[in-house]
Amino acid sequence: MSPRLEIAVVGAHMSGLPLNGELLALEASFLRAARTMPCYRLYRLPGGPPERPGLLRVAPGAGHAIALEVWSLPLSRIGALLAAIPAPLGLGTLLLEDGTTPKGFLVEAEGTRQAEDISDSGGWRAWLARRDTAPA
Repeated sequence: MSPRLEIAVVGAHMSGLPLNGELLALEASFLRAARTMPCYRLYRLPGGPPERPGLLRVAPGAGHAIALEVWSLPLSRIGALLAAIPAPLGLGTLLLEDGTTPKGFLVEAEGTRQAEDISDSGGWRAWLARRDTAPA
């Protein structure tokens, strides 16, 4: 079997969401649902479609635990994934509650200046559900 890398996704690349097909096309396989350590903030980034969030690491005590998915991607496909990631997003190392440190999607701090902080939702799916059930 070829070498693989764990990639954590927090938004539109999650199972059943608009960009999940990009992971599947790169031969990624779902490993597990997880949460970050409570040192991140989650933002709804302006623009789209599709809508997407950005995860930003912050000082201890200033963040939340954020729900995500961990996928396994062949190392030979990482370049294709990187090439498809638009600014202000990128890949970095995440700290998860289970003690693992997969690579995952992060947002540059500058990219959050005009973004909505949705950290209190606990994750992208929870925020989408809350948005979809909110009175108009």
